Amino acid sequence: MASRVAHSTFLFLGPQKRLAEGNRISPQNFICSGRYLLKLESGPHKRSEQKNCLVYSRKNKIVKAVAVSVPSSPADNAEDRKQLSENYGFRQIGEPLPDNVTLKDIVDTLPRKVFEIDDVKAWKSVLISVTSYALGIFMIAKAPWYLLPLAWAFTGTAITGFFVIGHDCAHKSFSRNKMVEDIVGTLAFLPLIYPYEPWRFKHDRHHAKTNMLSEDTAWHPVWLEEFESSPILRKAIIYGYGPFRPLMSIAHWLMWHFDLKKFRSNEVKRVKISLACVSAFIAIGWPLIILKTGIMGWIKFWLMPWLGYHFWMSTFTMVHHTAPHIPFKSSDEWNAAQAQLNGTVHCDYPHWIEILCHDINVHIPHHISSRIPSYNLRAAHKSLQENWGKYMNEATWNWRLMKTILTICHVYDKEQNYVAFDELAPKDSQPITFLKKVMPDYA
Repeated sequence: MASRVAHSTFLFLGPQKRLAEGNRISPQNFICSGRYLLKLESGPHKRSEQKNCLVYSRKNKIVKAVAVSVPSSPADNAEDRKQLSENYGFRQIGEPLPDNVTLKDIVDTLPRKVFEIDDVKAWKSVLISVTSYALGIFMIAKAPWYLLPLAWAFTGTAITGFFVIGHDCAHKSFSRNKMVEDIVGTLAFLPLIYPYEPWRFKHDRHHAKTNMLSEDTAWHPVWLEEFESSPILRKAIIYGYGPFRPLMSIAHWLMWHFDLKKFRSNEVKRVKISLACVSAFIAIGWPLIILKTGIMGWIKFWLMPWLGYHFWMSTFTMVHHTAPHIPFKSSDEWNAAQAQLNGTVHCDYPHWIEILCHDINVHIPHHISSRIPSYNLRAAHKSLQENWGKYMNEATWNWRLMKTILTICHVYDKEQNYVAFDELAPKDSQPITFLKKVMPDYA
């Protein structure tokens, strides 16, 4: 099919678009459900621009065009999924879950035993965290200065286990006694100066609205309007979602958990109790640490392990729900089963990390049902693999996976899922360019 074009020629590209030099288009996955790709065959052009899925040719020229049928989604084709897995650092990218599958359908395939609370296993997890944290503090006290980073890394990982225990308590999967759960959850969060009840309320909404635009209370893509609102904010966003992203949970902690206006009236009383507990820990605990060890002791024994915890909090959160092929959807398009099964990632880490963090990385079954205790997540995951394995996203932690998240998954785009900062504002995106150059690409 040939066509004569006057004044301008437009070429619509779907998600995963890329432009090559001249009139050629690179062999990426061009997706446009139920549509066609208009492929330029000949005809020089003066200037091309890539923006909002349009290629714009300025000069009046005769253009030869061919309509080529393209697949509706990169995940629809097994060969494409394999290629995307390799490009993004995944072991497997799951195929799309059929629209008629409900979350209840998936939950019903899980064995009943994975929902059972075992007090011995629950308190064993507490013993592991307390013991490993005590060992970490001992290591910090005895380590020469050049081994302190290793001691801080271990202790920060150990204290992340406290968070996972409180996490189970918040989901009512730690104990049959709900008062015990509230007490243990509050105490587990105190060394992290995390207010338990505010976090619980917000986290429940994350599970109810996973990967839903605006409503999800965990991380979500940057809005284009926000990105373009001011040069100063744009710079801050680029650094925050780029090189500082492994510590961005600190900003999330500050923004979401201390403002009473963010909570419903029936939640405020419990929120105030948690805030009082955290304030008491700061008012009593910090002065005691400083009194015994000095300001440098506070940095050495509390601040550095706390930063280590936030590294894991940020990393787990990023990896669990962020990838170029995982969409965030508006409430009218959102599907619970697809968001929880297709929109959650299982990632394997070194075994010692998984032990200290109580298998929080085994995350897909946790999103299928948050009532599954952490010590039963592996059994639940095995069941999901047997029944729904082809729909699941799986990875082993690697540099390419992290590089993909830090350098691509930035601004929300309905067609592409994400647009990278350096595509929208190349002059301001030196931190992203730097990451692309220096981060390893090993998978």
